[in-house]
Amino acid sequence: MAAPGGFRDLKVYQLAYSLAMQIFNETKTFPQDERYSLTSQIRRSSRSVAANLAEGYRKMLTAYCRLVTAYCLLPTAIRGFRRCPT
Repeated sequence: MAAPGGFRDLKVYQLAYSLAMQIFNETKTFPQDERYSLTSQIRRSSRSVAANLAEGYRKMLTAYCRLVTAYCLLPTAIRGFRRCPT
């Protein structure tokens, strides 16, 4: 049921990715002495938003697939249960 692009088609992901790229370009102008402390932290945190959205989408899709699989196998399981001697 997922779209061909998956999480990349989500508007919120596109916005988060675009914002992360803007933040990356903006942090290029930070002072050189902040490169490995403040700049690094800002860049990592901005990338984590898009990464968390992608991970959440994958988990949601996995749970949906499990639910559909269980629903499809339920009639087979019920028929097998009815055949069992009590």
